[in-house]
Amino acid sequence: MKPIGNQNKPHAKKGARILWGGLFFVTLVFHGSARKAPAFAEWYARRIYPLLVGSVGRFCSLFPFSLSELLLMAFLVTVLGWLGVAIWQLSLLVRRKLGMTNQRGIARFWRRSGGIALKVLLVLFALFTFQCGINYHRQTFSQRAGFVMAKSTKEELADLCRELTREVNQAARDIQVDERGACCLEENLEERARRAMQAAAREYPELSGYYPRAKAVWNSWALSYQQLLGIYSPFTIESNYNRDMPEYNKPSTLCHELSHLKGFMREDEANFIAYLACRASEDPDFRYSGSMLAYVYSMNALYRADRELYREIRGGLCDQAERELELQRVFWDAYEGPVAEVSDKMNDTYLKVNAQEDGTKSYGRMVDLLLALRRSKIS
Repeated sequence: MKPIGNQNKPHAKKGARILWGGLFFVTLVFHGSARKAPAFAEWYARRIYPLLVGSVGRFCSLFPFSLSELLLMAFLVTVLGWLGVAIWQLSLLVRRKLGMTNQRGIARFWRRSGGIALKVLLVLFALFTFQCGINYHRQTFSQRAGFVMAKSTKEELADLCRELTREVNQAARDIQVDERGACCLEENLEERARRAMQAAAREYPELSGYYPRAKAVWNSWALSYQQLLGIYSPFTIESNYNRDMPEYNKPSTLCHELSHLKGFMREDEANFIAYLACRASEDPDFRYSGSMLAYVYSMNALYRADRELYREIRGGLCDQAERELELQRVFWDAYEGPVAEVSDKMNDTYLKVNAQEDGTKSYGRMVDLLLALRRSKIS
């Protein structure tokens, strides 16, 4: 006769297998449906994803620190602890210091570890799919907002660069600077970023709704070595940013990461939305940050198209912005190295897997959106 406590164990195992198998099946169905049917992805991004932002995102926003960073650190500690135990057990096996009973115990340890690892991977896959992955296959922001994408001439690009130069120069007059002459941000950066997004929503309703606050990453050196200004965590629906990067980058970076909370995952469009939000802000430091973001991308495109025109327009940039760009170059040069190269390749692969065929090159298409915006103003 079996002990009373073990009678329901087979049924519990069967129920657990059904539960995990069901989660895997449902996740695959949603993932495949989003890839094959963009209309489904659009429905999900507009109807279901906002509910997750308003619940999971709102809950995680209650914590004053990055919950995703804390969970990542806990995960790494757990993995290191598991590796320590595994290495110790393997060393005992190699030295043949275990009896048959202990060997069976080690076999159970490896079976359980494998099962736990599979379950963790499944949970992460499900969270990524439902809280991020499906949105990659929805309509783009340009489609939702009615921007017409078209080829532009070199002259149009040059005119855009001239306009952005004037924007930067004008915004630079109103910002505060520190002893180095770099942009010095006003207080309540994270709350002001939310207000900037809500201000942009008055012209672009696609951006309306609740925004959890963005959070600075304490271990920002890890982002700096990866050459990252910010990162969106699909597992906690959090927007995180690099607290160590140059100050003028922060307003546009926060708005970039917050744009992902509206279901717009493309990096080129997140940059464009950040520009729209900073431009709509009442705060000079936000307008300066957004204008600098658009200026850098547009001028890089002009440099590839016509270096003589580039030098002519670059000569009109104010001393404040020139000093800012030099300080930024010095900051990021200190973090150049193999870690940054590996991170860039991983990011490139990630973007391609998630329907951004150009990989990291898709960031440059922000200029096409800026040109489309300019055409919409002229017409």
